[in-house]
Amino acid sequence: MKRERIDASQLELEEKVVAIKRVTKTTKGGRNMRFTALVVVGDGNGHVGAGLGKAIEIPEAIRKGKEDAAKNLITVKLDENHSITHDTLGKHTGASVLLKKAPEGTGVIAGGPARSVCELAGISNIRTKSLGSNNKQNVVLATLDALSQLKAPEEVAKLRGKSVDEILG
Repeated sequence: MKRERIDASQLELEEKVVAIKRVTKTTKGGRNMRFTALVVVGDGNGHVGAGLGKAIEIPEAIRKGKEDAAKNLITVKLDENHSITHDTLGKHTGASVLLKKAPEGTGVIAGGPARSVCELAGISNIRTKSLGSNNKQNVVLATLDALSQLKAPEEVAKLRGKSVDEILG
C-alpha cells in the first residue's frame, strides 16, 4: 500500500472528533489521568486522514490528533455521483469494513466511525458494513485501509491493457 505525501497546508481541512477516552496510569504517587482523542480530518474533496492525540487536557489532545491526522492523509478515488469506484473490504487488526458503491440519492449509510471518514472524504453515496470488532479506532483505520485500496477505472484499464469501456462493461 503506497501512500504519496499530500501537503496538508494547501487544503482546507475540516475535523471531526470520533472518540475521546480517559486513560489512567496508576503510579506510586497515585493515579495519572490523560485523555486520548481520535480525530478524522478531510477536505470533502477526496482527501481524508485519521490521527490519535494524547495529552493531559482534552483540547490539547484534539489538537495533537488533528496534527497527526494531517500527516496521514490519503487520496480517495471518487466517481461522478460522489461514490467510490468499486466495492472493497478494508481490515485493521480485528475490524473489517465493507464499502459498497451506491447510486445517486442513496446517501451515506454507515455507522458512527465509518460515517465520519466517508463524509470528510467527500463521499455522499455509499453503503458500509462494519464486520468483526467495533472498536472505534480500528473501524476508522479499517475504513481508511479500504479507501486507500480504491483504484480509478483508468488505472485498472492501463494495468490490464484494455480500454475504460471494457473495464466498466
